[in-house]
Amino acid sequence: MIKKIDHIGIAVKDLNTAKKKWKNILGLQSIKEEKIEEQGVLISIFEIETQKLKIELIAPLDNSSPLHKFLEKRGEGLHHICFEVDDIREMMRELEKNGLELIDKEPKRGEGNSLIAFIHPKSTTGVLMELKEYPHKND
Repeated sequence: MIKKIDHIGIAVKDLNTAKKKWKNILGLQSIKEEKIEEQGVLISIFEIETQKLKIELIAPLDNSSPLHKFLEKRGEGLHHICFEVDDIREMMRELEKNGLELIDKEPKRGEGNSLIAFIHPKSTTGVLMELKEYPHKND
């Protein structure tokens, strides 16, 4: 049911500073930026074209964002690994049936009008995992 790793999310305090570092260190360019009010974040996406893998830098919009709390507690660094799935609701049902704890009981809007949901790190050996379903072309 998992199609591929879609992206690796990196929590950052300041998006502009982080973007410069990624560009200078790895020579990567941001291909997309998006403000996702529902999540309280601003994201910048870098793509490693040969790998079809994206790195998502995530900064909180303000101090009320759950990401702000994450940064205060853990600092900058790896936030989550995202897996692309065909049917997010079916995948969520399957995971719950197998005893995994979901943070989200219903999918939420994510980048590019995708549907996303998070799996609690307690269920996944300490790694926050995100499921992502892209909009279907025929919808």
